[in-house]
Amino acid sequence: MIGSLLVGLTAVFLAMQSEYASKLNKLLFATNSLVPLLLMPAGFAAIAFFSTRYFNGTAGSGIPQTIAALNEPRAGKRRDLLSLHIAVGKVILTLASIAVGASVGREGPTVQIGASIMHFFYGHGPFRSPAHRRALILAGGAAGVAAAFNTPLAGIMFAIEELSKKHVFNANTPTIVTVVFSGLISLFLLGSYTYFGFTAATLDLATEGAAILVCGAAGGVAGAAFSRAMIAGTTLLPSRTDQKSRLLLIAALGGSAVAVIGLMTDGVIFGTGYEVTRAALEGREELPWYFGIAKLAATLLSTLSGIPGGIFAPSLAVGAGLGENVASFLPTIAPHSAVIVLTMAAYLAGVTREPMTSFVIMMEMTSSHHMLLPLMATTVVATGASRLVCPAPLYQTLADRFMGPAVDVAGLPDNAKNLQTK
Repeated sequence: MIGSLLVGLTAVFLAMQSEYASKLNKLLFATNSLVPLLLMPAGFAAIAFFSTRYFNGTAGSGIPQTIAALNEPRAGKRRDLLSLHIAVGKVILTLASIAVGASVGREGPTVQIGASIMHFFYGHGPFRSPAHRRALILAGGAAGVAAAFNTPLAGIMFAIEELSKKHVFNANTPTIVTVVFSGLISLFLLGSYTYFGFTAATLDLATEGAAILVCGAAGGVAGAAFSRAMIAGTTLLPSRTDQKSRLLLIAALGGSAVAVIGLMTDGVIFGTGYEVTRAALEGREELPWYFGIAKLAATLLSTLSGIPGGIFAPSLAVGAGLGENVASFLPTIAPHSAVIVLTMAAYLAGVTREPMTSFVIMMEMTSSHHMLLPLMATTVVATGASRLVCPAPLYQTLADRFMGPAVDVAGLPDNAKNLQTK
């Protein structure tokens, strides 16, 4: 209960402060159109410096680190991946990334933050076995998703699909209580809200069912292309423990590239993409034709720059842009808002290879429960298309890079230390 309270409060704090960070970014960039060209390279490099020098382990979304700690076969703590120090750094640097205009979100970082908070209790009281460590990390990561999106069911689905790929998911009471209670904290402090508002999108399966195949294939292939580029780019990056000067140079170059893309697109790709995506879903405005591909490129460059930040919210924005393209090319295939919703879920499923999590997130974030069957079918199609283009799952592949360092056995019972020694 203490852990879930802390996860919920931290997630709410990060959500509220990320809005202020976005407003600060708009205020800075509104002063002069050339500000991004000066601020973003320096900002990216500064964030990468603090990440490598003072908060090592905070780079990227944090989900691969969480998975690596969860899959660690040895007894002991992975303080290099999950700790309260990392959680504090993740909050600060994620807000800084959003403030300088990086195309990142706060949802992935909330997973690592939640897992770090729950991981702290390992080695204390009754939580001393490897099974307890996995249960704590699993509950913290799932609670992070639930509190970040205000989607408790999506948090449980995320725990089943992504965090439990190498372990049997045990739907025990403590895990469920942690997820639900963290979600209730978010609900109590932020109120009952849907992340992307409400959409009245509907789909007639008899006459508009083809949209499921088209949106699923388009989103799945595009998501797989992003995953392949992420995996390939990550393997080319230098180690975070060596060649730190090269890491700073890569971060500065990434910031420069995102700034150029932003200037070419009138700044629409800066930040999470939340506001423009919500406006498109609610039918208040249409996204420009280049938004999807530009947002994809900006998200890829921001992530490969090595700065902290997630890809969940930007991926949904990319999916909305691609859905706008599908609706423009095939205007009669289905209602405009329905195509956008389906393509958003499809692209997220293509990137993460989590069909259940993707359709539940979209259903809860847009209050489109009436679109349950179309969303479910679309994410299944997208996942199949994604496997054909990118056989390696993104998060699991990135997690392999964090496997192997020594673990900390301090504070564990003698039998756990003996197991580590063996």
